[in-house]
Amino acid sequence: MDFLRPASWEEALAAKAEHPTAVPIAGGTDVMVEINFDHRRPGYLLDLNRIGELREWEVGQDNVILGASVPYTQIMDHLRAELPGLALASHTVGSPQIRNRGSVGGNLGAASPAGDSHPALLSAGAEVEAESVRGTRLIPVEEFYTGVKRNALEPDELIKAVHIKKADGPQQFSKVGTRNAMVIAVCAFGIALHPATRTVKTGIGSAAPTPLRARAAEDFLNAALEEGGFWESGKIITPSIAKQFAELASGACNPIDDVRGTAKYRRHAVGIMARRTLGWTWEQYRSAGTATLEGAA
Repeated sequence: MDFLRPASWEEALAAKAEHPTAVPIAGGTDVMVEINFDHRRPGYLLDLNRIGELREWEVGQDNVILGASVPYTQIMDHLRAELPGLALASHTVGSPQIRNRGSVGGNLGAASPAGDSHPALLSAGAEVEAESVRGTRLIPVEEFYTGVKRNALEPDELIKAVHIKKADGPQQFSKVGTRNAMVIAVCAFGIALHPATRTVKTGIGSAAPTPLRARAAEDFLNAALEEGGFWESGKIITPSIAKQFAELASGACNPIDDVRGTAKYRRHAVGIMARRTLGWTWEQYRSAGTATLEGAA
């Protein structure tokens, strides 16, 4: 196994073009496990740790541009207001040591359906910035996952950054695991309210071959909230709407039975998480609306 260690992003792209099978490594929290267990033996490892720009982020007017190697701890410490759903998801990743090394870019590259960042990226609205010596393109995150541990990157492409919409409303993330820490998700659910567009987006993890949005559940809820005037009034969402949303979210799943949980349990748990996170985010929205009205008075 050869070890490539470029000193700049341009050198990294050139190395990837010359060696398309080279496996990128930054935090190494997924790659080194696979190598240590002899599940993968790449001909080349492409070390990205000398490229400082991958560990930087930029907060713009509408988006956060998150470098591919920004550790989860930095998201938790510095981007909680802009990316609350992703910050919550980051809290559930592994141990403090893993959170200090692991990154969203690594999670995307691995493309495991159980990756903790995926539901938050799907619900917030994100695009993956992929680059090669041929140029740059933005891939909508829901199109990035193409199969179990497979993604839409071309062989000569690397993930440079993730463009994530700044939160304009409450966001939540919920995860079920076999214990309270250092655990791979049995299933996970993310939700984000977008009051500016009067829409709700979701993300489901570890309950299908790829991370996915519960689109039927979103369409139902968006129509129900609009028709019922919920966005303007801030009134409590009725139990029947919450129940239907949960059932549709559960129906979006296509899980398997494995050592961490059964398919039946995963579907049930996703429905429970969908109902609960909807309640939490909507209560946050209602509370913020009440405070705004009181302040205006």
